[in-house]
Amino acid sequence: MAEPRHCMTGRWLSIIGIGEDGIDGLSPVARRLVADARLVIGGARHLELAQDLATGRQMPWPSPIAGALTEIEAHRGQPVAILASGDPFHFGVGDMLMRRFDAEEMLCHPAPSAFSLSAARLGWSLQGVATVSLHGRPLAGIVRHLQPGARVIALAWDGQTPGALARLLTERGLGKTSMTVLERLGGPEERVRRATAKGFDLAGVDALNTIALDIVVSPGATIVGLSPGLDDGLFENDGQLTKREIRAVTIAALAPRHGELLWDVGLGAGSVAIEWLLRHPSLRAIGIEASADRAARAARNATQLGTPDLEIVEGRAPNALRGLAAPDAVFIGGGLSDEATFETAWAALKPGGRLVANAVSLASQARLIDLFGRHGGEIVRLDVARAGTAGAGTVFVWRPAAPIVQWRVSKP
Repeated sequence: MAEPRHCMTGRWLSIIGIGEDGIDGLSPVARRLVADARLVIGGARHLELAQDLATGRQMPWPSPIAGALTEIEAHRGQPVAILASGDPFHFGVGDMLMRRFDAEEMLCHPAPSAFSLSAARLGWSLQGVATVSLHGRPLAGIVRHLQPGARVIALAWDGQTPGALARLLTERGLGKTSMTVLERLGGPEERVRRATAKGFDLAGVDALNTIALDIVVSPGATIVGLSPGLDDGLFENDGQLTKREIRAVTIAALAPRHGELLWDVGLGAGSVAIEWLLRHPSLRAIGIEASADRAARAARNATQLGTPDLEIVEGRAPNALRGLAAPDAVFIGGGLSDEATFETAWAALKPGGRLVANAVSLASQARLIDLFGRHGGEIVRLDVARAGTAGAGTVFVWRPAAPIVQWRVSKP
C-alpha cells in the first residue's frame, strides 16, 4: 500500500469524515491515516465505528469540545486523526480546527454529508436547497428559510427536534409542509419517514437525524420577506419602532457587507438590527437599549423573525458602548441629544465604516445638521404620507407622518 499522504507532505493532522457505514465507507488512504495515527479523537459513536482500525490512543471529545485542542497541539508533528461526521467542513469540526492550526498542517478526507445523503434519497438538487444546522443552535434560526415553495434540509439537535420544528411550522401557518425525517443515514439502521407538520406523529425518532422540509404556505401564514422594509405588524412594539419605509431606506444607507458588525444604538423594538441580520447569515449585530422592557421585546422579535443571534446589551449609551467589539456600521435611532454618544460611537467605528442617524425632533435634527457641517456626508429629509379618511369616512386624504432627517456619513 502507498505511504499515506501525511508522510509525503508533512500534514500530520488528518480529519476523516466517517459515515454510519463505518470503516467500510473509508478510502484506503483514509483507513491508513486512522491506523497509523498515534492519537485518534472523535465522538463515542465514531470511535466505536473505527475501533477495529485504530491502533493509537483513542480519545473521545471532551465537553466543551475545544478542550481537545491542547492535546492535539501536544502531538504536533506526530500523526493525529480526527473522526467527524460526513463532511467536516460543512457545519463540522473543521472550522474549529482551522482557527487553531494551519491548513498546510491538515489533510481532510470528507465523506458524504448528511445534506448530500438526504438530497440523494429525496432526489433534490442540493444547489436549490437551503442547508441549516439546528445542532446546538436555536430552532428560530430556520425561520428566514421558510419561504413559499422552498426546500430546506436541517441537521437536528436530537430526537425531539423534528417534533419541535413541526410545532413551529404549524404555529406560523405552515402546517401543510411536508416533513421527511431521515435517521442514521448511510448505515444498516437507516430509516426514512414522512409526515405533515400539522399531522406530525412520528415516534421514537433517533437522535441522529436530518429533517427535510418541502414548504407549503397556507393563507395568513407568517413569512419573513426577503427585502428590507418588513411590515410593521411583524414587530411587537410600544411605538418605539423605525417604520417600514424609513427602515428600508436606513438599511440601504447602512449598506451591509459580508461579515460586518452593526451597532444599533437605541435598539427599541430591534427592527433595524433584525433587518440588518436578515440580509445575510454572516452579518452580526449588537443592540444597545437602556429599557429592560424594550430589550426583552427586541429579543422576542429577533426570535420570532429568525435572528436569535442578535446580541443585546442592556444599558445606556455612551457608557454601554465601551468595551464592545468595533463596529463596521452604526445606526443611532435615539440619544442624539447626548453628544458623547455620537463621539464614542464615531471613535469606535472602523475606518471606512458607515454611520447613519435618524432624527424626528427639531432639537435632534439641529444636532444632525451640526454634525453634517463638521463631518460631511449626506443629509436627507424623508417624508411619508398615508391615505386616510376624513369627515364621515367617505373621503380619502393624505395624512403625513412626522418627517425624518437622516444623516449618512463614512468614516475616513
